[in-house]
Amino acid sequence: MDIENMIAFVTVAELKSVSAAASNMNHLQSNMTAKIKKIENHYRQQLFFRSTRGMELTPEGEKLYRQYKKLLLLWEETEQEMNRRELKLRLGIMQSVISENITKAFSDLYEKYPNMSVTLITGSTEKMEEELIEGNIDLAYTFGKSDLQQLHYRPIGSEELVLVGKRVKTAASLAQCLQSETMLILSKNCLYASILQRIYSAHGIHLASKTEVGVLETLLRLASLGMGVALISKTTVREFGVTDFMELPQEYRYIDKFLVTRTNYELSPLERQFFKISQSL
Repeated sequence: MDIENMIAFVTVAELKSVSAAASNMNHLQSNMTAKIKKIENHYRQQLFFRSTRGMELTPEGEKLYRQYKKLLLLWEETEQEMNRRELKLRLGIMQSVISENITKAFSDLYEKYPNMSVTLITGSTEKMEEELIEGNIDLAYTFGKSDLQQLHYRPIGSEELVLVGKRVKTAASLAQCLQSETMLILSKNCLYASILQRIYSAHGIHLASKTEVGVLETLLRLASLGMGVALISKTTVREFGVTDFMELPQEYRYIDKFLVTRTNYELSPLERQFFKISQSL
């Protein structure tokens, strides 16, 4: 089984879509479908099934996904060692995207490459795009995008959003949750803030006030004390053990995630290692 087919399988598994994976890898959809079929024929197993959320892995597909991730990571390590590329990471991450997987990626790579140089910038999607265009970083993790011609946006899945706050679980409706509540946001340019603003407007609710917090842990703490409501990813909620949250209506629930680089920028083996570790299930 060649590397290209392994990458195709992993990409479909992570994006839950053959068409999205084909676009990501600059392949025809028919070619991507043929690659997946070739792998299934090779193992004589059904590896995907279709659901309302797209292409889902079967139990055997889950096993193969984990094995392919290991093989691809080893391949990237080999590329790094043999090509002797500079051990440098310059990346931007929205504060709300920082997770255990991101932290683990840094930890694993520092263990392998103690002399690795890292430049890390945090901020809004708009700030990450600006830093990329100016050449201050080489890749960024964002929620949402601006479709700037100077940048290439690689879809890497979606994230479920929830509303957090002390009283959200006891409220009769979403509108009641928002009524007279302060909106807690990380920054004025935060994508979550713009989505929450749309929800307020859609329900005809006048925004009482808005508080820019800046620190994720502080935002969650203030919400838990009843000092306002905030929109945050369900992954973050689970990591911080937050229990006071409400799931959103379907039209607001999911937001696309992207790995963004400058157009025609080629990821180094080290950057590809970081990406693969940070995207591990």
